[in-house]
Amino acid sequence: MLTHLEKRIISAIQGDIPVTERPYLEIADKLGIEEEVLLEKLQDLCDWGIIRRFGATLRHQKSGFAANAMAAWKVDEDRIEEVGEKLASYKEVTHCYRRNPTKEWPYNLYTMVHAKDEESCRETVRNMSEEASIDTCTLLFSRQELKKTSMQYFPDET
Repeated sequence: MLTHLEKRIISAIQGDIPVTERPYLEIADKLGIEEEVLLEKLQDLCDWGIIRRFGATLRHQKSGFAANAMAAWKVDEDRIEEVGEKLASYKEVTHCYRRNPTKEWPYNLYTMVHAKDEESCRETVRNMSEEASIDTCTLLFSRQELKKTSMQYFPDET
């Protein structure tokens, strides 16, 4: 069971984290606790597996990236870790996931590639394909962002 304070902390960090020199101090101040207490509780929540990761959302349109594409790769299962690590190492890649393929859709590794234009995305994917020795890939370019939100846990706790 989570304590009331732990629920309040989870609620406080699920939105935007302040872009300041000491964001955790600002969050702690809003919660009425010491920064050290916040950091200890966050560490506990991570240690317990309740918080598995902190993620940042890049608003690529505001950062100069006009194009992004989901590259769907067909990779031999015995190479998935090796290829996934290689593809994920590209600076243009923000997400890399393994998924189960189906008969209709044989792709099992996905990378989100961001670039200044579609041709730059294609060039990055060509380089990735050559480096990883993967021939089967399809590109799905984003056309319109319909929703981009994070999960909200304990929304009424703050």
